[in-house]
Amino acid sequence: MSKIALVDDDRNILTSVSMTLEAEGFEVETYNDGQQALDAFNKKLPDMAVLDIKMPRMDGMDLLQRLRQKTAMPVIFLTSKDDEIDEVLGLRMGADDYVKKPFSQRLLVERIRALLRRQDALDGNSPVETEDTKIMERGELIMDPLRHSVTWKGQDVTLTVTEFLLLQALAQRPGFVKSRDQLMDVAYDDQVYVDDRTIDSHIKRLRKKMRQADPEFSAIETLYGIGYRYNDE
Repeated sequence: MSKIALVDDDRNILTSVSMTLEAEGFEVETYNDGQQALDAFNKKLPDMAVLDIKMPRMDGMDLLQRLRQKTAMPVIFLTSKDDEIDEVLGLRMGADDYVKKPFSQRLLVERIRALLRRQDALDGNSPVETEDTKIMERGELIMDPLRHSVTWKGQDVTLTVTEFLLLQALAQRPGFVKSRDQLMDVAYDDQVYVDDRTIDSHIKRLRKKMRQADPEFSAIETLYGIGYRYNDE
């Protein structure tokens, strides 16, 4: 049973969403603010966190920043319908997805399931080696899907589930262009709609993390109006 942490200062959302998730077979922990959640996470991490952005004491952005210092567990943001800047900033900081309020609880459940399935695959719960699970080496890049590990020039790079899948998809066929639609298919299930900006934000954040390991990193090339391409360096 997967454990989901739900963090929101709106008690109505905590009650209704937790009831829905529990009915779907999840174990749910609820928290009223980011500091309360962080104190609990420092003792034991859940399998996934669903975070509101605007909260007292510690907001969702601050909590996400603290989490990304210690874990790449999947994180979904809950945002107000007009908070486009917060959505993009959240993705750049390391969120895997966002859902706008007011939201369909069915949609939230589907996005949670999609991210957990990808996390399970990257954690190696499927023992059969496939093209997507074997260790891949591309020049200075080494990716081990079963351990969810990435190194560039010998330096470890911590990626979220979505960032890992996008980098893997691009690096599997160096020199070949992947359109945004193709990358959406890699990173999201068919029933989950995302727009181009979401993929672009993930790629920008992925580049930033790679450049923290190597300021000269330029293996991911943008082809404007077409998509992205990985080039061996």
